[in-house]
This record gives sequence, structure tokens and C-alpha cells, in this order.
Amino acid sequence: MTRELRFDIDLLIVGGDDGVVIDMNREAAGRMHCVHSVHIVPGATHLFEEPGKLEQVARLAREWFVEHLDRS
Repeated sequence: MTRELRFDIDLLIVGGDDGVVIDMNREAAGRMHCVHSVHIVPGATHLFEEPGKLEQVARLAREWFVEHLDRS
């Protein structure tokens, strides 16, 4: 049985060198009924251990939350 995902917003960040996980995230995003985004960090693997990649993830997440969270 396939579960249907329902969230208000969702952010998926995946390493560009992690092909299987990219496919899984794209598939999950295609099933979402909400505002969502899949960001691929070029040159990064699953744990974002490469120099500067974790910082890029943090920047992407910050930008997403600043854009989507209600400040009221």
C-alpha cells in the first residue's frame, strides 16, 4: 500500500553525487501536495562532507525558511 504524503511545506536537499537518493527525493516530491522544493548540491555526497557543501546546505535551508515561514 502506498502512503500519500501531506505537509504544508517541505524542503528536500540532496547531494549531486548521490544518484539513488536524488531519484528517491524526486519521486517523493512528485507525491507531495504542498509547496515543496528539491535542491541538489553539486559535487556533494550523502553526508555533505566535502569542503563547503554543508555550509551550502545551511544556506539553502535558511533561504527556504526565511521565504516560507510566517513571521507574524
